[in-house]
Amino acid sequence: MSKNSDKLLILVEIAVIAAFAMALEYVPHKTGISSVEMSYGIIPVTVLALRRGPGAGMAAGLTWGVLDLLLIGFSEGSFLNVVQGVLEYPIAFGVAGLGGVFAGRLQAALKGGQLRRVFLYAWGGILLGTLAKYFCHFLAGWVFWGSYAPKGMPAWLYSLVINGGSAIASGLLGLIVISVLVTSVKQLFLPKRTVGLGHAA
Repeated sequence: MSKNSDKLLILVEIAVIAAFAMALEYVPHKTGISSVEMSYGIIPVTVLALRRGPGAGMAAGLTWGVLDLLLIGFSEGSFLNVVQGVLEYPIAFGVAGLGGVFAGRLQAALKGGQLRRVFLYAWGGILLGTLAKYFCHFLAGWVFWGSYAPKGMPAWLYSLVINGGSAIASGLLGLIVISVLVTSVKQLFLPKRTVGLGHAA
């Protein structure tokens, strides 16, 4: 496969993962606790990030964020202003792909059959992406959504409770799914070529 063909394949993977992550937004994801919900899309974005590196993962996340803003955010009134919208959609969803910083080490561990390291790097990838995404939501909640806090509760605490709860729910689900994937379908994380966006050849 030529280098240009490989890059085209990566772009196709980015588009497919972004579309899949967006489709998952329509699957019920409420936890039963007020305003606390799971973000299923972090899982496929992390898989791509661990397969192709942080650049590809963040590109897929950013695309997912723009789609989410256009298809859901505007209609649900979740866009308050440009700063809040950019922070909570393109940026927050984009940094969900940061787990790709562990891509090279995860792939080396998979090839070497080092199961402990495989779990370490896979878990690091999903947790980093989840924490980065919800840190952005926490900041936005503190600054822009503080008026929704119960009377007497500081805005930062309200945002921490809501977004922290969502981060924990999403992180736990992600840990379970990513653990299954790296043990049962490890080829997902081992492309034939490792040239990728933000990933060394």
